[in-house]
Amino acid sequence: MTTLALLSGLGHSIVVIASLLVYMVATRIGRQRRHPSAALAWVVAMVAFPYGALPLFLLIGSRKFLRPVQRHAAALPAPQVWGDQGYPGDGSEGAGAAPPEWVARLLRALDLPEAMRNTRVEFQSSGEQALAALIATMDSAREQLVLSTYVLAGDATGKQVAQALQRCVARGVQVRVLIDAIGSLQTPRTLLRDWRGMGIAVRRFMPLLHNPLYGRLNLRNHRKLVVADGLLLWSGGRNLADEYFVGKNGAPPWLDLGFVVEGPLAAQALAQFDADWRAAPGRIHRKKHRAPPVARPAALAPGPGQTWAQWIPSGPDHADDTLHALLLSAAFQARESIVAVTPYFVPDDALLAAWTLACRRGVRLRLLLPRRSNHRLADWARERGLRQLAQAGAEIHLLPAMLHAKCVVIDGEWALSGSLNLDARSLFLNYEAMTAFYGQAEVQWLQDWHETLLAGADPYVTRRPSWPRDIFEGMVRTVAFQL
Repeated sequence: MTTLALLSGLGHSIVVIASLLVYMVATRIGRQRRHPSAALAWVVAMVAFPYGALPLFLLIGSRKFLRPVQRHAAALPAPQVWGDQGYPGDGSEGAGAAPPEWVARLLRALDLPEAMRNTRVEFQSSGEQALAALIATMDSAREQLVLSTYVLAGDATGKQVAQALQRCVARGVQVRVLIDAIGSLQTPRTLLRDWRGMGIAVRRFMPLLHNPLYGRLNLRNHRKLVVADGLLLWSGGRNLADEYFVGKNGAPPWLDLGFVVEGPLAAQALAQFDADWRAAPGRIHRKKHRAPPVARPAALAPGPGQTWAQWIPSGPDHADDTLHALLLSAAFQARESIVAVTPYFVPDDALLAAWTLACRRGVRLRLLLPRRSNHRLADWARERGLRQLAQAGAEIHLLPAMLHAKCVVIDGEWALSGSLNLDARSLFLNYEAMTAFYGQAEVQWLQDWHETLLAGADPYVTRRPSWPRDIFEGMVRTVAFQL
């Protein structure tokens, strides 16, 4: 018995050591940077429960398919000198403000598409407006239409989308639809089967049954876009379900934000869709995977009424955490104000500390959240961060209605809107995309929209938590990286 016990203990020790070696190789050699709490959780799990933790790590442990590329400053493209109203000397004066120089330098270093002039930008704050804009975008397609969404429901909204797709097919338009396998688990199989029968190409992003060596179940595609002919883009924060447009079960629709852009930004979004379409089956191999090519559509000739916008993706298909890097840099670059609207607020410690320091050096930070979101654990996890910001002087307001919009405005000069929530999953795990708007009219519209929402919100009141609540909040925040 003693010999068997020793052998059993030795075998268990070998499994633990092997699990830790696998973790070290995967994270260090693969340069998989992690939040300290997530790294500690994996190490503890490998020691305490190696037989379950190791397979789980192989399934969901990786979060990047690319390694960071070491670049020297001399190897980067020479930065443009940006003017207040456009590129100097290109005749674009009056075509809307161009990106701040530091933004342009940073995003160029991260291999992201350049900002470009676009013909038209229209925002939709109501579900009725957004649905009408969505259907109009789909009906405008003459050659090809692509649609990507996290959630696709078989409700009234889903039926309207299906009818618009049918009209596209009847006109001879090539249609491709990409839905996330986890986000659209409740999408009726009959709906997708009918679409395929009509000639619509449909793929589920990272399906549940795929080779775990080539993809990870916890890496989800949260990008939302519809592009008609590479010329017109519909995007924002809305999924394709009733609660985002018309309301569900007698409840009003969620407060959200969408936009339509006509111009080269649509071509950039189409290139993004093509890259996601190729990656969708879950056959990504790290040695063969390459960063999506930077889309460089033809620039518009300078003209009146144009506005600058830029497609900014983030996710496992980029070596850097691009949107996190941009938000972190913006916190230190901001001179006067930061406005943020998000349904879920569970940032990492670095971004939270940067915002806290911004408040303490006099930047006016205003954060708008729903009083209660549709994810109760996320509401628990946000409390520590909210108390820290409030103590630093941030102005935090809570809306009684469900708020699903995502927006950040820096110094009233430029803004971000799209699919990114201010939580760790969106910042570090999901495939996300935001659009940067640099035009004065667009930034002002977003600021006015924010002020309208504030009129119906209540100030956040800081309360000292009881010790059981404080412990529970800490536990939830520790696992929030995977929520």
